[in-house]
Amino acid sequence: MPKALQPHPDRAFPAGEARDVARRIHASTKDLPLLCLHGHVDIGLFATDAPLGNPAELLVVPDHYVTRMLISQGVSPDKLGLPRRDGKQTAEPREIWREFCANWHLFLGTPSRYWLEHEFAEVLGLTVHPSAETADELYDQIVARMAAPEFRPRALLDRFNIELISTTDAATDDLAQHAKLAADLPGRVVPTFRPDAVAHPDRAGWPDLVAQLGTLADIDTTTYDGFLEALRQRRQAFVAAGARATDHGHLSTAAVPLSDAEAARIYSGALKGDVTADDAAAFAGHMLYQSAVMSAEDGLVMQLHPGVLRDHDPAIFATYGPDQGHDIPVATEFTRSLRPLLERFGHADGFRIVLFTVDETVYSRELAPLAGVYPAVRLGAPWWFLDSPDGMRRFRELVTETAGFYNMSGFVDDTRAYLSIPARHDLARRIDAGYLANLVVQHRLDEDDALQVAKALAYDLAKDTYL
Repeated sequence: MPKALQPHPDRAFPAGEARDVARRIHASTKDLPLLCLHGHVDIGLFATDAPLGNPAELLVVPDHYVTRMLISQGVSPDKLGLPRRDGKQTAEPREIWREFCANWHLFLGTPSRYWLEHEFAEVLGLTVHPSAETADELYDQIVARMAAPEFRPRALLDRFNIELISTTDAATDDLAQHAKLAADLPGRVVPTFRPDAVAHPDRAGWPDLVAQLGTLADIDTTTYDGFLEALRQRRQAFVAAGARATDHGHLSTAAVPLSDAEAARIYSGALKGDVTADDAAAFAGHMLYQSAVMSAEDGLVMQLHPGVLRDHDPAIFATYGPDQGHDIPVATEFTRSLRPLLERFGHADGFRIVLFTVDETVYSRELAPLAGVYPAVRLGAPWWFLDSPDGMRRFRELVTETAGFYNMSGFVDDTRAYLSIPARHDLARRIDAGYLANLVVQHRLDEDDALQVAKALAYDLAKDTYL
């Protein structure tokens, strides 16, 4: 008989006497609206409102958590449908789904398992676990669900109780899809400005991207001054489209300003294809600082999530292109690298920066003390490799005593996987309920205070940080 799919109502809660307290705290937050202000869901889903597609396209191919686990066990990326640079056909959707279901056991103990079980049971209404034997049955059930009007992307905004969701958009995005959507769902889906591609002059195609930026802004970007002005103009276009924040995925946190002459020298050389790795890194750090200058001017919240070495496997990059989940964390330093930026803007009215990391070693040593002294700094939720039950608990344990609760940004889901958003917020709310419940039973926090903090972590702090 297929194994029944029945997520436990007390999942992720602590054991012992804290469990009853955690239940009460979670009950007070589980129905609060979702503010999804740092995410990567494709704007095209909402702009077209087309059916979400087959199970492979929806739940396997775009989910790096899923594909990297299967690849680590020897499954070929072709069998998982990763699109190839050469355009050659990979596996058919049903075959991809069968591969995933046959390897369902690989996800035991991972946050992916938690999220997927939540999606399967509570979003899709499935009643049995994936397996080689149930793969086709589940595939057909999900296809039928996705064809129903209540599973269209816009309808799910209401079903998921999403009050506001942001997408992540390049500086060179013309925002046409956002303009279309604003007429239909005003103020519900907003862009986030991500200038990474034009901030790193050693990236492939950088001169063309800079030219595209100039065309969109109607500004000559053959000079460094024109480049800065074009960025300001594009930021204003994002603000007009409802943007609340910028997003910066630099490898390093270095935010060290260059002189105008030095920045112009590097910029001019890079346009001609002449830029060293050291100059490119210096320019990227300079642009991180300049982004803070611009955020102080226009009020966009600055989000920084450094410390991931992208596209670690050159063979995967060569065959399948960038951003295929082969990203590996590296040690990250914040205290010295951000000092020039925080010296100028750490106490500035109207400026806010949210710091994320995948390097747990800096939680109590650097991040909590920075948030505990600079009014402009908020700590972002654990993400990528750390948005797991134990990762979230460790984050709370390591930062709260120094930074307190109210120097946090609130939970952000940081996902491309639309159907997983409710599961991710639910897990965060359960972990926070358990953490607070332990403080209550240790008589370190009154339950009334715990209820207030739980609401802040689930909703109020995200609103305060971004809105």
